[in-house]
Amino acid sequence: MTRTTITARYGARYSGPVLLTAAAAWAWVALRRGDMGSRTMAGDLPAFMGVWTVMMAAMMLPATAPVASLYARTVPVHRTPRMIAFTAGYVLVWAAAGLPAYALAVGATHVATTHPTAGRAAAAAVFAVNGVYQLTALKDFCLTKCRSPISLLLRYASYRGPSRHLRAGAHHGVFCLGCCWSLMLLLTAFGAMNLWAMVGLAAIVTVEKRSPRGRPVARAVGLTSLALAIAVFWVPLLAPNLTGSGMTEMGLRHL
Repeated sequence: MTRTTITARYGARYSGPVLLTAAAAWAWVALRRGDMGSRTMAGDLPAFMGVWTVMMAAMMLPATAPVASLYARTVPVHRTPRMIAFTAGYVLVWAAAGLPAYALAVGATHVATTHPTAGRAAAAAVFAVNGVYQLTALKDFCLTKCRSPISLLLRYASYRGPSRHLRAGAHHGVFCLGCCWSLMLLLTAFGAMNLWAMVGLAAIVTVEKRSPRGRPVARAVGLTSLALAIAVFWVPLLAPNLTGSGMTEMGLRHL
């Protein structure tokens, strides 16, 4: 029995709170869809960080639920508050990624509104970066840690102190960030808060981490992204938030 099989076998246990949190985050994003692209949001870093954190919880927690379930099995008592700490540590890592994401969103909006021609080159660069990273050994390494976390769980068992569960969640979050940061970079091209892009990228993340064919899918996504890096010069609609062509209401277009 492989480690991935073990993860899948126990993925459904103890993951209810994590999945409920993800569901609540998706519901909030869907209900506040209009507000996320508002003028106030566009110029407000704290508001952006708040929405970004909810977005990352919605997109990343479903794929992380099996790992959280396995971790819960190592916590015999006071499981609920300790799992909350684990989840909080994980989400905090992705929340911190909101700072560079905001800078990229502002830059993307500036390029799209003032230099639409340069926007195609910027879009090509975004697609190319993701395409290349998806094919690297570092991507494979981080994806392996996310797909087969047994070695990480053994490490977390050595953690001590009141912050051990928060540290464990943050540590796992770092590997997930290393695995998926280039996919999130694509939001620069599609729109920093584009709901449909979120759904598509969340599906890719989940398949990469939980499907038996996750690695081939990751490579296929990389090759597709490289193809988009070429195609965007002729089809600017592939990157509406950078080319200014039919910019989505979820972009920071009002900056």
